[in-house]
Amino acid sequence: MRALVVYESIYGNTHVVANHVAEGLRAHFDVDVVPVDKATEDRVAAADLLVVGGPTHLHGMSSTRSRQAGRDAAHRPGKEIELDPDAEGEGLRDWFRSLPATAPRAAAAFDTRVDAAAVLTGRASRGISRRLTELGYRLAAVPESFLVDRENHLLAGESDRAEAWAVSLASYSPVRV
Repeated sequence: MRALVVYESIYGNTHVVANHVAEGLRAHFDVDVVPVDKATEDRVAAADLLVVGGPTHLHGMSSTRSRQAGRDAAHRPGKEIELDPDAEGEGLRDWFRSLPATAPRAAAAFDTRVDAAAVLTGRASRGISRRLTELGYRLAAVPESFLVDRENHLLAGESDRAEAWAVSLASYSPVRV
């Protein structure tokens, strides 16, 4: 069985979570982890399980404008924010527009967001899961959020939680959201 973990990351947190999700899946799947601009139709079609994650920007999935604002923020004087090596690539919104509908297969969605109530921060994973189901995927889990602090560091324990969440994906049964 093959799993593909696709991520969009600006500051690296979603990339880190994607790698931990892959670790949690490895006991049951051959896993590839790729940034969104390397997630080709062929790679997606070859996966029995597709896991997609992205950062939460302005209460949802990033946009071209919010991605640029994130890159610009990292270059401001006095900021100690490093860009993810794949921050210049395409975002999930554009990628989803290019994907064809598929026969029902398993998928899961996650996001990274600031540690605050979801009603205040929003959750990119909700939009990701909605687009996956519109393309014909069946959700293997309720969309999940992994948390960062206000200085943009992944909170303690979130990496372990990402691996445990991924292990739960192996016992897939469709979930309605």
